[in-house]
Amino acid sequence: MNNDIKKVSKNTDSAPKNVASSQTVAFSHYNYISAQLPLNTTTNDLVANNIRVQATQCLKNIKSIVESIEHDMNDVLKIKIYLKETANIENDIKAIDTIYAAFFQGYLPTRTIVAVSALPRDALLQMDAMISNEEGVHPQATDEMVKVKNDTEKAPKRSVSPQTIAFSHYNNISAQLPVDNDTGEIITGGVKEQTRQCLENIKAILEDIEVPLHEVVKINIAIKNLSDMADVDEVYSSYFPDSASGGYVPARTIMVASSLPMGALLQIDAVVSHEDGTSSTATEKDYDTVIKANNTDHAPKSSLSTQTVAFSDYNHLSGQLPIDPKTDKIIDGDISAQTKQCLENIKAIVESVDHVMDDVVKVTIQLKNIEDIDAVNEVYTSFFHDDLPARTVVGVSAIPMDALIQIEAIVSNAEGTPLE
Repeated sequence: MNNDIKKVSKNTDSAPKNVASSQTVAFSHYNYISAQLPLNTTTNDLVANNIRVQATQCLKNIKSIVESIEHDMNDVLKIKIYLKETANIENDIKAIDTIYAAFFQGYLPTRTIVAVSALPRDALLQMDAMISNEEGVHPQATDEMVKVKNDTEKAPKRSVSPQTIAFSHYNNISAQLPVDNDTGEIITGGVKEQTRQCLENIKAILEDIEVPLHEVVKINIAIKNLSDMADVDEVYSSYFPDSASGGYVPARTIMVASSLPMGALLQIDAVVSHEDGTSSTATEKDYDTVIKANNTDHAPKSSLSTQTVAFSDYNHLSGQLPIDPKTDKIIDGDISAQTKQCLENIKAIVESVDHVMDDVVKVTIQLKNIEDIDAVNEVYTSFFHDDLPARTVVGVSAIPMDALIQIEAIVSNAEGTPLE
């Protein structure tokens, strides 16, 4: 591993702190912001029990963190909003949208919204973010990189988010609902038809920027009914045959949503490689980077996802369940034991690509019972010796294989993936 490029973790007193995460972790040309709850920075208490007030506080906390590292909100590339399950997700989204755009002076970030069963501190919502980091981290020199937003007429448009924003060597795609581009409505049909429509929308967005679907490195699927996954996988596998490029399929994480916008049965977002980068001076294909996918026998394998897919300066890991790789079954034991197994699987994957756990920059944890968070933290913090990664924790109604926990991670990749 090349140790020249260092991750930089920071906390500011201007936003709430968490003993189990850093507020922001920068590596190379991105900063990852931990999920921000609607907490008053002075009192550390939740603000008023009102979706609009809490959304405003989440964005204020993100803004404080962003400004503490000498950036501004126009550097935000992607926002993920997790709503606590309510009777009407559309009303909550409308309330958020009344204040959301005012925090951004340029064009808006890409965005994903999903309702989950519970959030820490019983908040009504939380938001995490990813921001551009043009200056890079030591010893990288400042590069004249620009954000490149794109919308195509061939996929559904939304006033609250562009379809894709490219920065440096990645495109980040807004979550795609199964919306018919001609009608603007959810298509008729079941989960197979909706899966196909989501993927067709992603495909159209990528084709418009001349990127093939097989350059997707990470897929996140939010699904209403976990029992529908077999039907989803049947359609999904036809879009990502493992012979497409280098014999790999993207890293992947499944999250069970309590509800989704427009009453959809699922939505899909994607992280996509962007080989030519977004330097204002570089020529197309100047960087000669390649995708490197890897599986190890020391962690659970799946025919539908690769354990880790590296591109440029990052490794994206699939969500890890507490599966014993020797038996391919969920281990026996309580939340502490299952947390340890998830992290052991992540550690095995990370070490298989010659990295260590302290190279992890962002972690997302799904919990069947949000009350387990303290027990999780006790195990979780023991796996890191350096500054903790940025982190997001949500409570969900179900996890694949009836697990109590699932953990995914993004890992720094200082050596990059140059063409060999």
